[in-house]
Amino acid sequence: MGSDVYFNRDISWLSFNERVLMEAGRAGVPILESIRFLAIYSSNLDEFYRVRMPVMMWDYELAKAKIDQQQQRYGEIIGTQILPALEAQNIYWLYNKPIPSAISGQVIELFFNEVLAYIHAECIDQGLADFFAENNKLYQVVVLRNSEGKERMELISIPSEDLQRLYAIPIDGKQYVVFLEDIIKYNLAYLFPNDEIQGAYNLKITRNAALKIGQDYSEDITIALEKELEARDYGFATRFLFEPGIPLRNLYRMIYALNLQKAAVVQGGTYHNLKDLSAFPLDERLFGYPKWPAAKAVNIAEKETLFEHMLRKDILVNVPYQNYDAVLRFFNEASNDHHVSEIYVTLYRVARNSRIVNALMTAAKNGKKVVVLVELKARFDEANNIKWAKQMKSAGVKIIYSSIDLKVHAKVALVKRMIKGENQYLGLMATGNLNESTAKFYTDHILLTAHQPMLQELELLFDFLSRKDKTTVVAEPIEFKHLLVAQFNLHTRFLELIQREIDHAKNGLPAAITIKMNNLEEQVLIAKLYEASAAGVKIQLIIRGICCLIPGKTGLSENITVRRIVDRFLEHGRIFIFENNGQEEMYMGSADWMNRNIYSRIEVCFPLYDADLKRLIQEFITLQLQDNIQAVNMTEQLQNQEINGSPAIRSQEAIYHLLQVFNKE
Repeated sequence: MGSDVYFNRDISWLSFNERVLMEAGRAGVPILESIRFLAIYSSNLDEFYRVRMPVMMWDYELAKAKIDQQQQRYGEIIGTQILPALEAQNIYWLYNKPIPSAISGQVIELFFNEVLAYIHAECIDQGLADFFAENNKLYQVVVLRNSEGKERMELISIPSEDLQRLYAIPIDGKQYVVFLEDIIKYNLAYLFPNDEIQGAYNLKITRNAALKIGQDYSEDITIALEKELEARDYGFATRFLFEPGIPLRNLYRMIYALNLQKAAVVQGGTYHNLKDLSAFPLDERLFGYPKWPAAKAVNIAEKETLFEHMLRKDILVNVPYQNYDAVLRFFNEASNDHHVSEIYVTLYRVARNSRIVNALMTAAKNGKKVVVLVELKARFDEANNIKWAKQMKSAGVKIIYSSIDLKVHAKVALVKRMIKGENQYLGLMATGNLNESTAKFYTDHILLTAHQPMLQELELLFDFLSRKDKTTVVAEPIEFKHLLVAQFNLHTRFLELIQREIDHAKNGLPAAITIKMNNLEEQVLIAKLYEASAAGVKIQLIIRGICCLIPGKTGLSENITVRRIVDRFLEHGRIFIFENNGQEEMYMGSADWMNRNIYSRIEVCFPLYDADLKRLIQEFITLQLQDNIQAVNMTEQLQNQEINGSPAIRSQEAIYHLLQVFNKE
């Protein structure tokens, strides 16, 4: 197929980030949440410049045009919606506004009492041989003129990592919110008493985030990775973002002084690193979403253990609508159950203060064999994972790592018990990370099961992962009948499942496919979906982020729809439903249909066999397909098209209420 039948992945991603921006400006979203969506948009865009911009070529100018358009809308949302809404509550966010005399005394006190200790200036014009502008760090360049009329520039590092970025100053029944860099700007006369201040402008530099560890590294991988992490913030500059108004002569002097000739020079707004808006100083109870207390995922009798309950019936934990207690209890029971002899876990992104990891260390201290696959190459979580790997190793946990070119993205755990001389397996398989922190705002699904044949397959996978040589071409390939595992059978099995729907459609039998994922890129699977559409299979896709499939195109995809849902929780679960002539098959798992997931990662998708749980997930999906408030349809022109209809259905709210009563019935 030609390139005209696939959306460009990066332009598609920018369309997703535009949907985040739409949410920031949507009527009815609480003020604090609108500000947080702006923070998410900014954080996403920073990562885009660090990760994707360095590899973009022909579509760079198109991407830049879309970003410029979005940035204009960003400013409009702040200026025409958020600032007036705050002022109606007597809150004055000094965004591009001078500091009023009413709070000048407090601003000066803040500068001298809290900020001044962190301020250091570098003269750009004296040569900066020993200076390196850090990645995504905020700077302020000050243009000065001395008594002799000679101009120079000083560069100040904004200490936003050490201090608050936004300060709330209450006075006379009002509250003013001031940026840290404006506090510094207001006090420049103290820093440069003998000079005339010509102007002060904010800037930042974004650098490439790629890590490079060769196959021939001779040291411990953690040491090699730590060296790369130290070097990552010194990668080549991909973007130089500056505040409008700086004279061109000063701009060019900075570009050469800071060695930014190859970076994209981008005029932004006054303020950068607006991901810091996530900590905007507002009372969440008054200005945030109303609380949705998490429900229990399972009711366990007082004299029953979680393991005993699992042996009777599968459990599905649906976070954040249901609490994480059952997942934590799974690991806690495993660490102390006297029948448990071995525990195996994959860890990709770990909570900063992980109770799961602490349970694993306790299990090792209790004499159990604990084997943990730690993925050290989880982008931007590498340092945290290294820290935990070292601690677990010290506690007696056997740590294994994936190979350099094969990430382990699966989210699985296996507990082996010995009951009357026979092995008994209990397992956990999830669509998202084993991370109790992100479980509070990522929608994911965690299956707790005692399905012995499926867990025996999981044991075979852990045997493979424990090998020093994790080549994908093994002498004796593992035959998975229940699990779908990338590098083994996942790709081919999904193609077979789609083909089966094609065959049913051609024979006049019920045929449909419903898939929910974060990203869809891999062209072989997309081409197969196009083939299914042509055969008359109804295909409904819920894709949060990148989607390279073009929906609703005549002669290509008339039977395919794509929608996005952006709401208070981040949609993250992957669900695959195949009609199968009324004998529905349902899978969940860690795998998006991206090239990286299919070809260079170990992923696990698992079947959902329990009839009650399948009906529950079908209700989830039905509500998401009916959502006409938070969902948008993706058009053939890669636009986020809002949906109208009645009754009004907001799927996350409906799912929350559904699960509040699920275990009470």
